[in-house]
Amino acid sequence: MKAFFCLAVLLLASLCVKAQETSPFSTGFEETIPSKILGQKRTVWIHLPNSNGGSKIKDRGHYPVIYLLDGSDNFNTVVSITEHLEESSLCPPMIVVGILHADRLTELTTGTDKELPKVVGDGDNFMAFVEKELIPYVDATYPTTTYKTLIGHSLGGLTVVNTLLHNPKLFNSYVSLDGSLWWNDKKVVREAKTILPNQNYKGKKLFLAMANRLERGVDTVSVLKETSGSTELIRSNLEFIKDVAGNKKNQLSFKSKFYPDDNHPSVRLIGEYDALRFIFGFYKLKIYDSELANPNFNLDSLLTAHYKRVSEQMGYVVKPSESQVNSFGYQMLGAKQFKKAGNLFKLNVANNPTSSNCYDSLGDFYLGTGDKTKATESFKKALTLQEIPETREKLNKLLAEGKNK
Repeated sequence: MKAFFCLAVLLLASLCVKAQETSPFSTGFEETIPSKILGQKRTVWIHLPNSNGGSKIKDRGHYPVIYLLDGSDNFNTVVSITEHLEESSLCPPMIVVGILHADRLTELTTGTDKELPKVVGDGDNFMAFVEKELIPYVDATYPTTTYKTLIGHSLGGLTVVNTLLHNPKLFNSYVSLDGSLWWNDKKVVREAKTILPNQNYKGKKLFLAMANRLERGVDTVSVLKETSGSTELIRSNLEFIKDVAGNKKNQLSFKSKFYPDDNHPSVRLIGEYDALRFIFGFYKLKIYDSELANPNFNLDSLLTAHYKRVSEQMGYVVKPSESQVNSFGYQMLGAKQFKKAGNLFKLNVANNPTSSNCYDSLGDFYLGTGDKTKATESFKKALTLQEIPETREKLNKLLAEGKNK
């Protein structure tokens, strides 16, 4: 049963098509990286955040990175999810690196399995390539931060759990989607029993998804009494979950979820979405309408405090986005809550001192409050940073009004 399952997954992986760089709807582009460790050139697909305009320029922002196993199958869905979550302010903009496999059975396993004795897993060597060649290349080439997530489905999920156990410092967050933890007589599950109690996972997160492969009338409790090969995947995951739950002192932030309405292929999409919601659950900024309506509520202080907590979770300084603060600023200006608006526009200038747009917005605030002198100063400052026709027009109008007095 397992042999048929593995071969089916292998055939599905071989049906992938190459990214179409010339398509206007392309979600990324392809790169070829030479690997001394693997002795071959390797292909990866790269997505840069849409909000960054696809730029590699590092002074435009830095982003967490998702490393995605089985990239040919998972790349487009993960890119779509990250872009949607960013647009909804539920996660930061992120770079996605989809890794394409030369031989996924050997690269995503270690050792052998009795059902596939001719397959000798070389997963340790593959992950050495990821750690020592791929990640350094991505960090040197693209505007990355230190926060990294590893996502894998099926055999990729096995690799994720194996990496968490044996190289936990490599990534901040780990996502295993219906992982093939049965491989090699459940070696990774057996190893977890001794590693989990003695490892410190402070600051690390693990999300584990399981699809429904149960017969009618069988649930996640009664299936543990079975011994059939068809249920070995879910039983190995359930055993691993039990061991993780029993070792809370290691400080691993963990969530598992069983999807009764999804099978092995379909669990990828919903599992990826739920995993990223779990990993970045701290990112959402909650503001009530009553707080927006209250002229005495310090919205700028709320933003500062929230992103301080976000920074603590991410491990580096994260500031509210320029567009987010600008949007709140104009909303408050329109509501004639001038104190709130002024504080927000000034916060944006402080956080983005080289942004012409921030000074232009501050100038709009001063115009709205009747302070033409400071509005003129702000527009002049904006134009020293970047020539914007709209800003120039507003400045010229103010200067002409001053001459006509």
